[in-house]
Amino acid sequence: MRVALFITCFNDLLFPRVGDATVTVLERLGVEVDFPQQQTCCGQMHLNTGYRDTAAELAGRFATVFAGYDAIVTPSASCAGMVRREYARLDPAAAEVATRVHELSLFLVDVLGVTDVGARFPHTVTLHTTCHGLRVLGIGDAPQRLLDNVDGLSRVELSAADECCGFGGTFSVKNPDVSVAMGNDKVAAVAATSAEVLTAADTSCLMHIGGLMSRSASPIRVMHLAEILASQEPA
Repeated sequence: MRVALFITCFNDLLFPRVGDATVTVLERLGVEVDFPQQQTCCGQMHLNTGYRDTAAELAGRFATVFAGYDAIVTPSASCAGMVRREYARLDPAAAEVATRVHELSLFLVDVLGVTDVGARFPHTVTLHTTCHGLRVLGIGDAPQRLLDNVDGLSRVELSAADECCGFGGTFSVKNPDVSVAMGNDKVAAVAATSAEVLTAADTSCLMHIGGLMSRSASPIRVMHLAEILASQEPA
């Protein structure tokens, strides 16, 4: 299977280790991974702020850059949701390639049929289910099933896990007070779990929640799902 890594501009600029972890997981499972150097932003930020024509241009570019791959895998539920839901409406030429875009956990569980990726992570972990993963992709329990098969990991449920953390991309810029209030509610829920690590399928949410937790000197770490799945930490 010839797979392309769609790393997303957010991860590329701020969280490159998530891309490394994604490749580690896929290659451990025997997947050949390419990284198209010409990839750019998926256009979600542009579409959300009213620049539809620019978003359509980026959709067309995406279709060209990622043509020819059996699957396109991304560690971002948010960007995967953008491509799969919006591209057919932005540029008909991008409609077919959009169907081959998969968020990492869904690719592992639904395409490869794998729930045990050979990871070891001896820590207590709680999962924040991101809005795009839950409401746009229908991510279901794929992340939970993967976490539950990580050796040594103890997963604790997060209350109101389906509630938005308040980031929402440009929402947090346009409505900072509401965004912070929603984020603080999420921080309180995370703290109540007494978990060592908070994980999610989007680094944007983790950045928002983690930033708020750091302001209260919380000892809880944030790690993307791919980083946990890539781990082979000894006991």
